[in-house]
Amino acid sequence: MGGVTSSMAAKLAFFPPTPASYKVVTDDATGLLLLQPFPHRENVDVLKLPTRRGTEIVAVYVRYPMASSTLLYSHGNAADIGQMYELFIELSIHLRVNLLGYDYSGYGQSTGKPSEHNTYADIEAAYKCLEESYGAKQEDIILYGQSVGSGPTVDLAARLPRLKAVVLHSPILSGLRVMYPVKRTYWFDIYKNIDKIPLVKCPVLVIHGTSDDVVDYSHGKQLYELCQEKYEPLWIKGGNHCDLELYPEYIKHLKKYVSTVEKPPSQRNMSRRSVERPEHSRRSTDFIEAPRKSTDRREKPRRSTDRPEKLKTFDYKFHNDDKLSKLRASFDQMERSRRSVEYHEKSRMSVDVQFEKGRKSVDWLERVRAA
Repeated sequence: MGGVTSSMAAKLAFFPPTPASYKVVTDDATGLLLLQPFPHRENVDVLKLPTRRGTEIVAVYVRYPMASSTLLYSHGNAADIGQMYELFIELSIHLRVNLLGYDYSGYGQSTGKPSEHNTYADIEAAYKCLEESYGAKQEDIILYGQSVGSGPTVDLAARLPRLKAVVLHSPILSGLRVMYPVKRTYWFDIYKNIDKIPLVKCPVLVIHGTSDDVVDYSHGKQLYELCQEKYEPLWIKGGNHCDLELYPEYIKHLKKYVSTVEKPPSQRNMSRRSVERPEHSRRSTDFIEAPRKSTDRREKPRRSTDRPEKLKTFDYKFHNDDKLSKLRASFDQMERSRRSVEYHEKSRMSVDVQFEKGRKSVDWLERVRAA
């Protein structure tokens, strides 16, 4: 039963265009492979790559002068690299990256039949070509997976710890979850992205249309939540499954993402800190309030000075010389404290007023002693 379900899922997952939208021919003069009906471009190589599962896939490599990153593009269902060719050229130009796009086994002019495990071998062959033929390093490669292409993309990304970045375009949680709202992963399911995405260590950008009628955009949202290193996602309002490239925010957001991941990690962290810096500035301004509060606390000794004066009047009724002597010493100490405080508050009280108040206090004390 499980094998039957797996076979059904595989059949529902793959729809290679029939016939293929292009042909691969060999130029008699140069011996180069050409992609008909497209005119030859000096910066585009057409390739045939063997896979570990015995198939041969067709790929196109687009160069961009002085590019520091290479995009490995796994296209969606019901498409081949002939239909994607112009988009590949445009993405290379706008993002300023080298780009390699390939057809899965059984798609376009690639040999074999499409299957989950064949696509894993297909993307491995494309990745190996980038390393061995074009000198690309793991940390310079961005994996891009669209729809079904998110399956081989996430599978490879989970096994490459130094990868630069990943883009998931209208991705799926798994093959079975596209058809049924299952809550758990079954062994016969295909493209178990939901289980593999937490293993991806590089920044991940998720792009999904909110009106996708093929793969509900809840798939993209859940994958985004499961990412280790999230990048600001792009939810295209009104976007469907196959038209997101037509929205201006698509290329704008992609360009921002590529320019961000091309910075060293230390500079990316600095960018985040610079966003938070105004908050730190605001807090440091709050700390300036501390001296003002301590100044306000100086008022407290004045109030405490006033209280002994009331107490002093009460004690004088006893006419006790010993108590009066102690009280006078205490009064002199408090008077010095008050003068010290009043010295710091010249703006609120003139010097004349301070001396006048002090003199009256002393006269008043002498009269009490005389009595």
